[in-house]
Amino acid sequence: MKHVLEKVVLPKKGKLSDKDKEIEYSEEFIEVRRQHSAVESAINALEVHGLDRCLDHGLYGFKRYVSLAVLARNIQKVGAILRVKEKKAEERLKKAA
Repeated sequence: MKHVLEKVVLPKKGKLSDKDKEIEYSEEFIEVRRQHSAVESAINALEVHGLDRCLDHGLYGFKRYVSLAVLARNIQKVGAILRVKEKKAEERLKKAA
């Protein structure tokens, strides 16, 4: 899998060899591993919003399914941002009154 990915960031299980320790304790590895948890969080959010099981068949159906799930998540995030803005605007109006 390493030939496909630029940087493998999943830590190995068990006792590490000296070479593996050097790799896993490098600053680059630690930084990329922290980004990996953000990716896991995004995947979980997609699963919660309907992308847990693909019922469409074939590659085209899968791509459509994933695209719609990502679109739904983005719409939800935009809605959350708008809600926060509206709440702040309401608070400003209450303070002004």
